[in-house]
Amino acid sequence: MAEKMNSSIPGHINDEFYQISSEILGSFPKYRPPVDLFRFREDIMVLAPYCRKESRLTNEQVMEVARICEEGNLFVSRTDHHIYSRHIIRQLDLVLQDQNLKEAEIADICIRALGMRYADFCGQPVKAVFDPLYRDILVTTEYIFADRHRINAFVRRLFRKHDQARHAVNCMSLGLWLWLQSVAEYRRKDMDRMAVALLMHDIGMCKVPAFLVNKQSPLKSEEREKVILHPVIGVKLMQKIELSFEELLRACYEHHERMDGSGYPQKIRSTQISRTGRITAAVDSFSAMISERPYAGGKDMLEAARELAADTRRYDQELTKMLFSALAAGDFGQFTDMDASLDAPAPAPCNL
Repeated sequence: MAEKMNSSIPGHINDEFYQISSEILGSFPKYRPPVDLFRFREDIMVLAPYCRKESRLTNEQVMEVARICEEGNLFVSRTDHHIYSRHIIRQLDLVLQDQNLKEAEIADICIRALGMRYADFCGQPVKAVFDPLYRDILVTTEYIFADRHRINAFVRRLFRKHDQARHAVNCMSLGLWLWLQSVAEYRRKDMDRMAVALLMHDIGMCKVPAFLVNKQSPLKSEEREKVILHPVIGVKLMQKIELSFEELLRACYEHHERMDGSGYPQKIRSTQISRTGRITAAVDSFSAMISERPYAGGKDMLEAARELAADTRRYDQELTKMLFSALAAGDFGQFTDMDASLDAPAPAPCNL
């Protein structure tokens, strides 16, 4: 149902608050909204507090809130975005319906949702767990496909702390940006496939023991053998859930291949490596370089991009120079500390 837009609401209110849609309201716990609710009072032309977050509503108030919402007079403070985003990530398609969310807020919510769904799949890599992740990928690509410049808001939110989910989302965001810079025309289906491929390229690592992933000393030969199998394991995991299109297979198999043939597992080189494989290799290495590990700090983004661009033997220079030039020119704008945002503790309930 389309929401009524109240034309009498002063413009400055939308800078600090956004209107709640019926779909969003319906996703909240019926009797205990997780955010403060505000009602626009047309008689005095101001927003007035209606109820505090987590306070219990009566049956009469539930009906009144629904009516206020239908009138276009129910609002949420943008300062509650961190709570709102934690809630909406489980129904990500709502971001496509809420016309009051800003670009930065949508990118934040999509990244949180994808990270959560990816972590769930790593813990239980079966089709039933993959399906919600796939739906959220399609929501994200639908949003970006409508305006390719929206990918910049995702790149501005690259994680600097390492875990497998954050690394996967980093690679999807930056990989889609590189892909969009290098294609003149594309279909929605092409973007969908690239997003899935980039996000899932390293999924085989979920089967590598954590003590090997985080080991501070050099790996023994038998330990390294276990690690270098992860591209093949990733392909098998994807095939097991009946997902095996070209871009995904290439991203899984080729993200550790290098232009000079020094990579693995196939030791292919140059044009033998697909465009998808070369993009994935570049962003996989960049994300690893800027990420903090238990045994090493992350590099500065510009420094990492400069090192990749200088590695003329192993990486596609067109891609790495494109990334370095964009970072050096400040094309992405101000970066956001996504780790601090994600790691912030959930606020304690306020029961009145």
